[in-house]
Amino acid sequence: MRDQIDPSDRWAAGRIANRTDDVRMWKTQLLKWVGAKQRFAHDIIAAFPPRFGTYHEPFLGAGGVLGVLAPKRAEAADSFAPLIGVWQALRDEPATLAGWYRDRWEAAEAGGWAAEYDRVKARFNAGRTPADLIYLSRAAYGGVIRFRRRDGHMSTPAGSHRPIHPDKFAARVAAWHARVQGTNFHARDYAESFARARGGDVIYCDPPYSGSQSILYGAQGFDLDDLLARIARAKRRGVFVALSLDGARASGAAPEARALPPGLFEREVPITLGASMLKRFQMGGQSLAGERVVDRLLLTHDIRT
Repeated sequence: MRDQIDPSDRWAAGRIANRTDDVRMWKTQLLKWVGAKQRFAHDIIAAFPPRFGTYHEPFLGAGGVLGVLAPKRAEAADSFAPLIGVWQALRDEPATLAGWYRDRWEAAEAGGWAAEYDRVKARFNAGRTPADLIYLSRAAYGGVIRFRRRDGHMSTPAGSHRPIHPDKFAARVAAWHARVQGTNFHARDYAESFARARGGDVIYCDPPYSGSQSILYGAQGFDLDDLLARIARAKRRGVFVALSLDGARASGAAPEARALPPGLFEREVPITLGASMLKRFQMGGQSLAGERVVDRLLLTHDIRT
């Protein structure tokens, strides 16, 4: 079949651009973002092939795995255009990105944190600019970029802590800028990212959790069956796909049951994430003792064999 390749060529030497054997833990966050995987990225990357072609991340969000991997060749995407505007500015105009944040931070320092946050949020709801989004991501409660169902407006209140100082943020921008020079950023649907992946590539998918995708930042309203079908087609082309899927809580409560096609995934790795910041926001600060989340990292290939 045209979309099948010989298994021995799955990660052919001629297409190698990235490697994981020299990846180290890196905790410097750029965006404050609910659901970010940067703290756990080293464990996720450890399940990837040691060498592979292009890295693809179709649900980019805060880009935690991308930042830790620092790929030499990558395609990163998200359907939320203002977010991709932030990433493109990081790669191409880092001083501009740092300046956007500084301007809003200094306005808040002069005019009051809560009032300025509300002004920036109102302006973002009217124009959806990356310049406003970068400040909101640092100043919103827990990095929860939440949208109302009735009008699509961001509704998250300001966080209780003062956002990071612009000098420290600029230093983070410089560090991240160096790590994304091999990445192209695109505002597009995940289906296009899957279509572009070739044999020997790696795709990492971190789609919105089943219980939150309708309220989080421009959540990509994907159909799980469609996503799984695209993963199956990518696997037949020799693409290694890793999928983070919401798993069990410490309390034993489980999310919506998900029937996975038999044989699609060859290995599952549990990734303990801790308490959910989104749940903390929804519960108004109540105890989250029973809300520790363990993600299921599902892998289309078991590279240990």
